[in-house]
Amino acid sequence: MLNKYRGALYRTALALLALPLLTLSTASHAASAPLNVSVIYFGNPGDGGWTRSHEIGIQEAEKKYGNQVKITRVENVPESADAARVFRNRASQGDKVIFGTAFGYMNPMLQVAKDYPDTVFLNSSGYKSAPNLGTYNGRVYEAEYLAGVLAGQMSKSHVLGFIGSMPIPEVVRNINAFALGARSVAPNTVVKVVWISSWWDPGKEKQAAETLVGLGADVLTQNTDSTAMMSVAEEHKVYAFGFDADMSSWGPKAQLGAVEYNWGLYYVKVIDEIQHGTWTNKPVYWGVKEGMVDLTHVNTTIVPERAQKVTSDARDGLKSGRLDPFAGPIKDDSGKVRVESGKTLSPEQVGSMNWFVEGVQGKLAP
Repeated sequence: MLNKYRGALYRTALALLALPLLTLSTASHAASAPLNVSVIYFGNPGDGGWTRSHEIGIQEAEKKYGNQVKITRVENVPESADAARVFRNRASQGDKVIFGTAFGYMNPMLQVAKDYPDTVFLNSSGYKSAPNLGTYNGRVYEAEYLAGVLAGQMSKSHVLGFIGSMPIPEVVRNINAFALGARSVAPNTVVKVVWISSWWDPGKEKQAAETLVGLGADVLTQNTDSTAMMSVAEEHKVYAFGFDADMSSWGPKAQLGAVEYNWGLYYVKVIDEIQHGTWTNKPVYWGVKEGMVDLTHVNTTIVPERAQKVTSDARDGLKSGRLDPFAGPIKDDSGKVRVESGKTLSPEQVGSMNWFVEGVQGKLAP
């Protein structure tokens, strides 16, 4: 009986000794498990623009972290209530980070984030936040200003064309910055705007580009995603800027440069913060100074050295803080002074911009 009792004690002791080993083994497995990340696209990386630029950034993060992260991509998710279903599905499958790369995902993300407090949700270009929901964007209007500086020097007709997607503040300030940049070097420049009421519609973009060329524009730019505008510029022998990505393959003789985001800079940094538990929901809004946006792929075979120098000087001004695209004096398209000399627009005023600057010709609605 005593031997039987001793045997039971021995087996219990062994079991207790095994518990720490099991715990350590489980912890080691958890530590080596990859961070599950999903990226939700409203288009697909083949669009040549916005989605492609995000995909390039995500690939940088994949290269940086290797098997430390497992990234799932979901494409062609509309900016509607259906997006909430996708976010909920990914969170329920254990994703700890969910990137939503469209403004229209903001409200669905906010809704789902409440139900999954242990998942970090990140919305590109939105403005609403929660304890586990943050926003990220780039001050792309700074790169548009640089494009305007270059366009103002390259245009012979002093008529520039802008294809607008949606008349929201983000697009309006891009149009205004482009016009202000151009008029800083060629004060008589005008910017004609044609809206297409879509972020990606190659047919409408092509038609809008042809309309602008017909109105005398010899330099085109856009806040839309396809490469149709660049192809039209190449065909009609006018200049253009790639938007969100280098589009020179569709217009080798047309592209002056590309207004481009460097999303990889953000994706690498935020994944590192989440891995190390230092992430906060403070909005990220970086510009030329931080390297998030810039005028890239300047075509040095077309652009004269002097024009390159003037544009480069403007970039240096943005980096140093000496230059603010929305520093006064600025008049609107009716001639009213909106920003007095010596003053500049506040971030809130830039973020809610709903008026055109002097020199922009178009309506604030499609």
